[in-house]
Amino acid sequence: MAAPTSVTAPATALEPYKLHTDADFPPLKNDLILRVIRGEDVERVPVWIMRQAGRYLPEFREERAKHDFFTVCRTPALACLVTLQPIDRYAGLLDASIIFSDILVIPQALGLEVQMLPGKGPHFPEPLVDPSHLGRLKTDVDVERELRYVMEAITLTRKGLEGRCPLFGFVGAPWTLMAYMIEGGGSKNLSKAKTWLGRWPEESKELLQRVTDVVVDHLVAQAKAGAQLLQVFESWAGELSPDYFATFALPYLRQIPTRVRAALHTLSPTLSQIPIVVFARGAHYALESLSAPGIHYDVISLDWTMDPVAARNRVGETITLQGNADPCLLYAPKETIKKETRLMLEKFGTRRRYIANLGHGMLPDHDPEHLRAYLEAIRDVSSELNA
Repeated sequence: MAAPTSVTAPATALEPYKLHTDADFPPLKNDLILRVIRGEDVERVPVWIMRQAGRYLPEFREERAKHDFFTVCRTPALACLVTLQPIDRYAGLLDASIIFSDILVIPQALGLEVQMLPGKGPHFPEPLVDPSHLGRLKTDVDVERELRYVMEAITLTRKGLEGRCPLFGFVGAPWTLMAYMIEGGGSKNLSKAKTWLGRWPEESKELLQRVTDVVVDHLVAQAKAGAQLLQVFESWAGELSPDYFATFALPYLRQIPTRVRAALHTLSPTLSQIPIVVFARGAHYALESLSAPGIHYDVISLDWTMDPVAARNRVGETITLQGNADPCLLYAPKETIKKETRLMLEKFGTRRRYIANLGHGMLPDHDPEHLRAYLEAIRDVSSELNA
């Protein structure tokens, strides 16, 4: 395998990325997930899976044996290839695709080096240690220059999907990205990042706002490139207390859909209607604030520790819910997978305002055929319940 590589933006100036419309792509044949988000009754529950393109697939591992992780991300043809792998393998069973990229392309665009180390995961050789390091970050980031490879991959993948299902773009949320930038990688308790919140709250807010600005621009650029849905991953939300979440996460999460839609509206009123999903993992206390009038998220994704019935009662009937099987269910026998999936579907309801998924992403040692069993159970059981 090639050595880890850092990311360097193109040296030459680039023209603004073309605004793509549906007319530039093959007609969509499966709009089930979009109909659910609009609140329409459906014949079965739509399903897609977080990290559905990844290390559990032998065909993905074959590509990774040839290329560094970020080389795959930065090469549109490779990103398209691995994005389509689960769509091809599970033909007719997945109702959305998600572009193969990484949330940490935003810290890279801000000027930090990020490596993906075998057996360890993301690594920042020089994380932000204290507020004096904010000066190391780029200002006025030109996302369409720094992250153009993501846009090119989205446009290429939209064409490669041939209308089989819609395509998600995504970003990491500001608090989650800030935590990575300070911790330098994964962490059990985020002690370094949370130290910033307590010791340097104003500087933390400055960093969060700077990250938010790039997040917004990146989502807008992905929509311009052809993404049909967008998801915001606040993967470390549950590491914050309710008060800290309200101070250091929620204000920036609130900005994102409002600003994205305003920017897209100037380009195309139709494009501004793009559905936006938020996944605040572990933040049980945040369901009401994330679904409050005016925050403008269309879908709230739930992790596996949240009860579907209670969540529905808390968010009301106009928000679509997504989730939320424990990824470890896929280690169980196939009959157990089907039984537990039925219970999940019965709790969520199967006719409207629900998208099936896992409560987090696929794990590297999952058996691909056990994911197939889960997808087939979603299809068969929801069709039966809706008959």
